[in-house]
Amino acid sequence: MKFDKTVSYLLWKVATAHKNHLEKRLDEVGLHGGQLFVLFELWKRDGRRQVDLAKELGIAPPTVNKTLTGLIEGGFVTRDRFEDDARSTRIYLTEQGNDARKVIEAQWLEIEEEILTELTETERLVLFDLLTKLKHFYFKTDPDE
Repeated sequence: MKFDKTVSYLLWKVATAHKNHLEKRLDEVGLHGGQLFVLFELWKRDGRRQVDLAKELGIAPPTVNKTLTGLIEGGFVTRDRFEDDARSTRIYLTEQGNDARKVIEAQWLEIEEEILTELTETERLVLFDLLTKLKHFYFKTDPDE
């Protein structure tokens, strides 16, 4: 079997290259890849529980904890205990975390154009649909929702 001729191999190579490209660009604003996706979730809805962030991102709670520690140290978020439940930790954006959104959105759009430059509009739409199907498969979500 030629592993380099499989979809799984190609997907891994492309995902790794894309992640490395993102990491280089995010370093300019003092973030790492995993931290960015936590910010995405908090920009949708601030004050999320740590356990909910882990579930939404599809990563283990200890990984979220480590990622949040970096975001806290960088001044992007704060961690607070919820008053009625001492076990529940909520994560809130700081002013710096909110301000970073404009810079990151601009970079994100630039990266999007860079990676899609060799594709036709039809290929872009097909790629988006295929990746969406794979995301639903891995996250066990309903494509119709």
